[in-house]
Amino acid sequence: MARLLDKYNKEIVPMLMEEFQFKNRLEVPKLVKIVINMGVGRAKENKKILEDAVRHLSVVACQKPKITKARKDIAGFKLRKGDAVGCKVTLRNKKAYEFMDRLISIVLPRIKDFRGLPSGSFDGRGGYTMGISELAVFPEINIDDIEFVQGMDITFVVSTKSDEQSYGMLKLFGMPFRT
Repeated sequence: MARLLDKYNKEIVPMLMEEFQFKNRLEVPKLVKIVINMGVGRAKENKKILEDAVRHLSVVACQKPKITKARKDIAGFKLRKGDAVGCKVTLRNKKAYEFMDRLISIVLPRIKDFRGLPSGSFDGRGGYTMGISELAVFPEINIDDIEFVQGMDITFVVSTKSDEQSYGMLKLFGMPFRT
């Protein structure tokens, strides 16, 4: 069993039930999924950039990413409907908890000049989105393999509609929010 999933069931659920006065364990917010997205706008000129992004994201997420395509034409960006513009992965259940564990314990401490995650990045419906500007902070990525500096967006989807409950749950998992 994933370490954070075990911690959630044994420690976090009772703490959240007490803090928010839930009467039933099913009311307690839980992590539904983690969506990792890499927007690769430069892929139009160079297909190798998209191939590298797909390869790196599959190594980081331990799952094959889906290539995202443009939904409509945008003349200002010289973009046509159907052009590949990035890739994304959706992690659920055990894989989501394992990725979150690696993110909190290994990746975030390796970020240069890291002062904590902003607590204002909640979307109003309990979801939290953060960005990582460089893939080199992941230990799975070989620094010599990186030709193009590429970042990613990570979205945590939680089963609650309240930002306060979502913040409390993520804080108990060990997410280092700024105070």
